[in-house]
Amino acid sequence: MAAKNAAENITMVLYPNDASENGKELRLKQQYFLASASLQDVLERWELHHGMDFSRFAEKNCFQLNDTHPSCAVPELMRLLVDEYGMGWDAAWNITSRTMAYTNHTLLPEALEKWSVRLFGRLLPRLLEIIYEINTRFLTEVARRWPGDNERQARMSLIEEGPEPQVRMAYLAIVGSFSVNGVAQLHSELLQQGLFRDFHELWPGKFNNKTNGVTQRRWLAAANPGLARLITATIGEGWIRQLDELRRLASHADDPAFRSRWREVKRANKVRLAELVKRDCGVSFDPDALFDVQVKRIHEYKRQLLNILHVIHLYIRLKDGRDADWTPRCVLIGGKAAPGYFIAKRIITLACKVAQMINGDHQVAGRLGVAFLPNYRVSAMEIIAPGTDLSEQISTAGKEASGTGNMKFMMNGAATIGTLDGANIEIREEVGDDNFFLFGLTAEQAEATRRHYDPDAVISADADLRGVMELIESGHFNQFEPGLFDPIIKAIRSPHDPWLVAADFHAFAHAQERAAAAYRDRDRWTRMSILNTAASGKFSTDRTMQEYNEGIWKLTPVAPQG
Repeated sequence: MAAKNAAENITMVLYPNDASENGKELRLKQQYFLASASLQDVLERWELHHGMDFSRFAEKNCFQLNDTHPSCAVPELMRLLVDEYGMGWDAAWNITSRTMAYTNHTLLPEALEKWSVRLFGRLLPRLLEIIYEINTRFLTEVARRWPGDNERQARMSLIEEGPEPQVRMAYLAIVGSFSVNGVAQLHSELLQQGLFRDFHELWPGKFNNKTNGVTQRRWLAAANPGLARLITATIGEGWIRQLDELRRLASHADDPAFRSRWREVKRANKVRLAELVKRDCGVSFDPDALFDVQVKRIHEYKRQLLNILHVIHLYIRLKDGRDADWTPRCVLIGGKAAPGYFIAKRIITLACKVAQMINGDHQVAGRLGVAFLPNYRVSAMEIIAPGTDLSEQISTAGKEASGTGNMKFMMNGAATIGTLDGANIEIREEVGDDNFFLFGLTAEQAEATRRHYDPDAVISADADLRGVMELIESGHFNQFEPGLFDPIIKAIRSPHDPWLVAADFHAFAHAQERAAAAYRDRDRWTRMSILNTAASGKFSTDRTMQEYNEGIWKLTPVAPQG
């Protein structure tokens, strides 16, 4: 029973909390188990049909490493080929390095997985031996390319030396793969210029881009049946397989009758979303208000905090009577934080406290509503995306790899307010600047700002931001829990805040004013909504998978039947 329980524990919970040593150990066991099981299954099937002839194995197999979680597959395939199938090192490496392809999904250095050599050696001693051998041969190649450049060798080594040596899993994936790609054009460029610059200089031909996509069959046809019917009635059903056909909707954007039908569908979807918010949050949303939505993983770089600061700013404006040309707005925030992510959980707490304060204030009722959606999930997003007017994609420029929520919202006719980050750049290129609410520092400007950042000076110079900070610091949202939001206040005011929340506040508030003014012009907003859907054709997984296949997998496509 003990052995059975120990085995079942490996796959009982995916992505366990790795804040503790036990959690880290379980994660590594889990990653190795799943990678090894997959490889052994493939090899067993190959042996069944081809015996011990592996001459065409690399031609017929490709393993796409989806971030660093399965990168144990590189040394594990070597172990299986060398130890289990009796292959020589060079022949095994020739197969391994021609079958592995690595997709990177993050620009955050701290998110690139590392495992302590101590833990790795205790759990997977044979794999660690293989990693050291891969590293020895790799660094020999680096030394030949840059003789005497010991600093570069240390930077590129698969082992990060120090008091607690670490195995750099992303570097292992790069060295063991024939293809390395990012998931948006900017992301791929930043990988090549930043995180993986040394590797790009060594192997420029390995690196490429594959912009993410989402499937229109789930996120439009199934999730938004009312809009799907209207689109099909207008341009036919070809868009379900060829999303580029949505371009044909653009010619209908100036048709008053079509805009009227589009608005009817959108309002019905907003009623459905309002029902979800009422059921899950106990908060009433007015379907005629601007539905301003940010749902995604809770992380400082995604800047839910910037959104909350703006909500507080709107609250102050209403309380002060600065409500000329006011646009009623309902703000929905949702997402989950990693179990051990303290500051993210504190941001959730602030969102809930601000919502509680605003929703309970009769002076602002009907003009501003706020809700934090618990248990954010796919089935909820299928209701949220069709009912959203304004999609918040406000990450610090240079930090978001791609994003896919931005695509789901766009596909369903939401306008985006966002920075030049991740796939936002390509979304803006497709839909045009007039139909996208751009704000904030660029990636280059953000990097320059960090070198001399003084958030206290920024706050002092901006009366609106100063008022927001003073209200938070007064304890208005944590009257009976003193110090509750001190960590958040400290983070915003820190000159080392990598997310530059204070720096982008003024531009964000101005962009929100532009969005509010646009929403008051009903025809302009509806036209913008139609054009966003019409321009979303690029962001289909069909296109993404075709690019992976053409550039990496080299499979022969099979036409769909029926």
